Amino acid sequence: MDPLALYAARRNRPVAGGLLVLTSALLFAGVGALVKAASAELPTEVVVFFRNAVAMAFIMPWLAIRHRGMSLKTSCLHLHLLRSTAGVGAMYSFFIALKLLRLADAMLLCYTLPIFIPIIERFWLKEPVSRQTKIAVIVGFLGIALVLKPGLDLFQAAGLVGLASGLLAALAIVGIRRMTVTEPVVRIVFYFTVFGTLVSAVPLAWAWKNPEGPLLWMLCAMGVLAIMAQTCLTKGYSLAPAGQVGPFSYGNVVFAALMGWVFWGETLDTLTLVGAVLTCFAGIIATYRSERHTKP
Repeated sequence: MDPLALYAARRNRPVAGGLLVLTSALLFAGVGALVKAASAELPTEVVVFFRNAVAMAFIMPWLAIRHRGMSLKTSCLHLHLLRSTAGVGAMYSFFIALKLLRLADAMLLCYTLPIFIPIIERFWLKEPVSRQTKIAVIVGFLGIALVLKPGLDLFQAAGLVGLASGLLAALAIVGIRRMTVTEPVVRIVFYFTVFGTLVSAVPLAWAWKNPEGPLLWMLCAMGVLAIMAQTCLTKGYSLAPAGQVGPFSYGNVVFAALMGWVFWGETLDTLTLVGAVLTCFAGIIATYRSERHTKP
């Protein structure tokens, strides 16, 4: 069979792909809830380190077994550093937002990355931005404004930190896209895992607090759930186009809202709900347009 035809056949299972992406959304919401709970007792630096360390404990053996003999030599170490710095920065910002904001708000602000990606691609990769994408970006920022509710003090600091997580995550993703021109995905994963763990270990020199009992199990569960969520997400996107399954990712905002209500008694006001709908709608449009302009 022709390779492109085989690729299309494998990506023509939208129901299975959508269910996997929705499952990843539930798992990611669970990760957020565990981070929020752990952050109430531990410094953010410790939580971020465990998130990276647990991932490395799982990923490194897999790389050693499945990709034995892979060359680690790279001609774009600076891009790996940029991607890793942006990724770890996004993680710090997201975890701080989870500690300070309602669970659903923090999740929503982190998932603004589809709105930022076209802007970064325009200025970094010089890619054109369609009219529909420009509209999506405008609608998205209107939704963000309703969630953050600017007043006399403009935006609350915690909300801006959450928004920074979406911006930095978008920068990391565009960095990955830039590197895939010359770098295999496995090498990108390796460098991010190593750099992310090393960088997040530095603040432990002054922020370490020993996690004991339930907290330690909570941190380990957080890392395992994150790996499971990423696996489901990756598999889901491999079964159908992003424009079909990508919108299911925003299910994590719904799951997060339910978890926030059950465990912390959090409720969402009308403006936040309207802003969430607008932001999710904008992200779906941006994802759909990106899929239409991406070739196999």
